[in-house]
Amino acid sequence: MPGVDTLDGLLRAVTEFRTDGYELPVEQAALDRARRSLEETGLLLLGEVHGVRENPLVILALMRALDLTHLALEWPENLKPQLDVYLADDTGLDHPLWWLGDGRVTAGHFAMLKAVPELSVTLFDGGMFTGDWSQRDALMAERVLSARIEPALVVAGNAHTLTSPTELGLPMGACLASARPALKSVRIQYGSGSFYTIEPRLTKGFAAVAGLYTVDEELFVGLPEFGEATVPHLPFELLRDRLGH
Repeated sequence: MPGVDTLDGLLRAVTEFRTDGYELPVEQAALDRARRSLEETGLLLLGEVHGVRENPLVILALMRALDLTHLALEWPENLKPQLDVYLADDTGLDHPLWWLGDGRVTAGHFAMLKAVPELSVTLFDGGMFTGDWSQRDALMAERVLSARIEPALVVAGNAHTLTSPTELGLPMGACLASARPALKSVRIQYGSGSFYTIEPRLTKGFAAVAGLYTVDEELFVGLPEFGEATVPHLPFELLRDRLGH
């Protein structure tokens, strides 16, 4: 199984991940629209495809452009104590929930979190999958609102950050927009590249414009080319044993 499966390997990948040198082109009208969402609702959504190397760089660039120090991530909320330990002394990454391999957690994210001064992080995934997609999203929205972290960038998989109903059900973004109608969502538009969710995957999409831009009042970040993230991933049997199931 590709991906990183040892703690030493993960820590080495975090150290090697460079957060400097990445520049996100920003269209002024798009930046103004993102700022209005923060001013009027306290929140801005960012939808990603998990397991892409550049995702944490986009997060970092947006937070810097918008002068944000509050970040909410679609990570299991019961990992917050371990995350606090990591941010304090670089340990705490041995908990099995870091190692699910679904691409939400990457070496780049850990490096990015260290690059934001005075960072405050909220984790809003409950970690229990009931099979009811809309219910999970409603609970995630509830956690975001109850955290009272405004102004904040809220990052989740792009199926969860849409602000209207979809074939899957009612996304978190739609629940949040119901409470705060002026809320805006930024969707990362991917071109060609590779990503890692449980295994390496290739995709060829269309993203002609790099950076933050608007189309018909919608917000996008274009990544014409992208690469596979380094994702902590242990085999299912080992995860099950470590989680006590």
